[in-house]
Formats: sequence, C-alpha cells, structure tokens
Amino acid sequence: MNHERSRELYGRALSVLAGGVNSSVRATKPYPFFIERGDGAHVIDADGNKYLDYVMGYGPLLYGHDLPEPVAAAIQSHAADGPMYGAPTEIEVELAEFVARHVPSVEMLRFVNSGTEATVSAVRLARGHTGRDKIVVMQGGYHGAQESTLVEGDANNPQPSTAGIPEEFAQHTLPIPFNDPDAAQAVFEEHGDDIAAVLTEPILGNMGIVMPVDGFHETLRELCDDHGSLLIFDEVITGFRVGGLQCAQGKFGITPDLTTFGKIVGGGFPVGAIGGRAELIEQFAPSGDVFQSGTFSGHPVTMAAGLANLEYAAENDVYDHVNSLGEQLRSGLRDILADQAPEYTVVGTDSMFKVIFTRDGATDRGSQCGAGCQQDPDCQHYDHCPKTGADVADADTERWERLFWQAMKDQGVFLTANQYESQFISYAHTEADIEETLAAYAEAL
Repeated sequence: MNHERSRELYGRALSVLAGGVNSSVRATKPYPFFIERGDGAHVIDADGNKYLDYVMGYGPLLYGHDLPEPVAAAIQSHAADGPMYGAPTEIEVELAEFVARHVPSVEMLRFVNSGTEATVSAVRLARGHTGRDKIVVMQGGYHGAQESTLVEGDANNPQPSTAGIPEEFAQHTLPIPFNDPDAAQAVFEEHGDDIAAVLTEPILGNMGIVMPVDGFHETLRELCDDHGSLLIFDEVITGFRVGGLQCAQGKFGITPDLTTFGKIVGGGFPVGAIGGRAELIEQFAPSGDVFQSGTFSGHPVTMAAGLANLEYAAENDVYDHVNSLGEQLRSGLRDILADQAPEYTVVGTDSMFKVIFTRDGATDRGSQCGAGCQQDPDCQHYDHCPKTGADVADADTERWERLFWQAMKDQGVFLTANQYESQFISYAHTEADIEETLAAYAEAL
C-alpha cells in the first residue's frame, strides 16, 4: 500500500500537534494513516487505501459510517436549526426518557460531553452523597483521563500512573484486581467506612476484553450495600452495545447505583451521561449541593443523534445482526487458533471481540468457550484465560503491536492499534466481511 500522503500529513502534524496526534492511542508506528472518509463498514485513507473497519471510533459507531436514513435526517434537521443555544431543548428530555425507560438502574440522568466527564462527575457525586473520599477501582480498568482513576499499584500502595498528578490524590484511590472477590472483601474490611464508591466496568474493555467470573459483581453489590457505598458501573464502552438496550447491567442482572455512559448514547458525537436513582442524580446542582455544569452539555445535535440511533435499534434487528456476526467471527477465530496458536485466547461478547496473545495457554483446546471466553470453570482453557488486567498485560503485547497489527493493516483490516482496546462490529458489516476478516487473521497469525 502507498502511504505517502499520510506520511506527509504526519510530518505537518508533528509541527503543530503534540506527538502529531490528538489521542495517544492513534500514534501507530512508523506513522498513522490519516482517514479521509468512511464508507459503510470501511474507511478510506488519504492515499485512497480502503480498510475493513473494526475500530468503529472505539465503539460509538453502531451503524458504521453510513447512517440509517432516520438517523441522518434527525442529525441534519437539528444541525440546520442552529448549532447550540445554552438553554434546554425538548430533544434532551426525549433522550433521557428513552434511556430511563430501558436501562434498569436509571431513573434520572445528567448529560455531559465525554465519558471522562461522566466518570469525573459520578465520583464527585458519590463523594458528595456519602461524605467519604476513597474510591475502589479495578487494576487495568479505564475511566477516562481523570486524576481519581489514573492510579496504579494496589490498595496498599496506590501511585499516580502518569506525570502531572500529585501523589496525595492517588491515596484516595484503592486499586484491586478485577475478578478477585477476596481482594474486594479485604479492601472493605480495612477501609469500608471511608469508601464512597466502587467504580468498575462490567467488562474490562480497555484491557483486552475480560469478562466477569461468576459472582464477582454480586460480591461488589453486597459489599457496597453492607458498607453504605455506591456501586458505579462505567458503561461508556458497553452501554447500548453489550446487552442491547438494557446494557451490560441487564445482561448480567446487576443493578448499580450509578451508571456512566458515552459513545453510542450520543450516536458518535461527543457525549457522556450519568444515570441512576433519582434521589442520587438530584444531588447535582441546582437541585442539590454537588456542582456539575457544562456549556455544551445536552447539545441538541448530539441528543438528536443519540435518540435516533437508539430508536432505530429498538425498532429493527440491529442487535440480532451485530451479535450474530460477533459470534460468527469469534467462533471462526477460535477454529483458527486451534490450528495455528492454541495458546492464544478469543475474548468478547455481543459485538465486541479481540484475540489476546496469551502465553503458556492450554494447547488442548478441548471444549473451550465456543464464541469467546465466558470464564466457564468447565472450560479446559479456564486457568489460562485472562481474568485481570495484569493477565492481559502479561500477554505478548509487543508481537501484537509490532507484527500482527501491521500484517492485518497490510491486508486491508483496520484494528485497534494495540493489544488492549476492544474491537467492534457494526450494523454495516456483512457475513462476507467476516469471512474476509477470518482469512486475514489466518494469514497474519
């Protein structure tokens, strides 16, 4: 493939953008290819190269790059009426009503402008509600670029995970391993009276894709109830992608106190939201004492895009289609790995997928999970599949990034640029696309 135009653009970007990009995960080596436009399930770069797209904007593009007519019409109509107003509009009420009608934990919402802003606000709300400072997070979990969660280490020695965060901030954050109920019990035994909330993704989605083991979320729910802490589900990635309109909490049957949203709830436009019980959400100003505000919150074009996206999904076979393709793709990947790399692990659910380059996995695949790891204790791969963020970090991440990603790109398949972020299927993908993708995996592996 020719990438001369992308290389030229990257050279220009390096002189005016930090690292030549506006998000660190876009900085692929030796330089990123620059996207010119989308086309259904594909993207076309500045040099005219066409790729099957499984990045899908890191999740929000449920329909791919060609929106259904009602969605496109709603966006165009609201954009034509004016960019924004700094005042309430009916469309934000309608989107809030839709979300509250379908998501088990949500009675009331506050819309914001990003997933990061949603989790920042949810943590502030939990602290304001409980009068406590500490929060529990999962090692390897990701909750946006915010000071409270950019923390590494463990509950006994939390440290900032990036420069620019005072060490004192990290002392209020208690990281524990995902899928470790004993660690959860221990941190509550030591700090229970000081814990405002547990903040977790229902599925780790930025550290591979790690499904919960049976009973883990139930343990978190019980501990929060026993100690007067709030359980916050970060559904920025899983919201309206896993579990359909009920989101991952509906799929797993766990009702958190607060839920954060992003991505699909804004139809691909910048968005975030915090939902939960009315008595909690009403503690945001002006009805409560927890300050939260934003000039672009509830932006009418974003609200229209989100509502039209979700209404179309409710009225059509969107989730049946994307989930069926997800199962087809993961099952096909399982069969390829059985022949070529039995130690690797297929992960994912619904329309999310990934291959984790796990080391020292079971070479006898046996009766493994058929379409992605489900943390089944009867699976012969159970002791080897990732259960924590550390398990994913211990995989052969360098080979994934240095060799595999490039090999897939050369075959015209665009994947997330490292071992960690999830990949996504859209309504625009077809069975033929899946077969083409499986052939590319077989060649690259």
